[in-house]
Amino acid sequence: MVLCYTSLWKKQGGFPVALQYTNKINRIRTFALSLIFIGFGIMYIGLLVKQVAWLMLLFFILGLLSIVFSTVVYFWIGMLSTRAVQIICPSCEKPTKMLGRVDACMHCKQPLTMDKDLEGKEFDEKYNSKKYKKANQK
Repeated sequence: MVLCYTSLWKKQGGFPVALQYTNKINRIRTFALSLIFIGFGIMYIGLLVKQVAWLMLLFFILGLLSIVFSTVVYFWIGMLSTRAVQIICPSCEKPTKMLGRVDACMHCKQPLTMDKDLEGKEFDEKYNSKKYKKANQK
């Protein structure tokens, strides 16, 4: 298996600036963690309005639902992570997991692809969509 990678640069104000991409697995884990903190925040608001019992209960239930949904997201990304392709990043030479045709390294955020057709092309997450795949097969 040959691993290709692409570097992207974007001109911003006349100076080339590296575009920052994040690994899909880390992005989903960050979303799940933020759901936990949002849930705790909603529950805290419930404590602030404890004079109105039904409103406090509503905030507690909404906060609990946010935390339960976070657990579901963590379980789902854990299942995806077990099926992800494990590769060695050519930039930092650390093992990373890759979902889809294009992804970024978990450690150095280097854009990665294993698809020879995408070698040298500009990094775009649309390469992972089924619509793009169907349009280019014709």
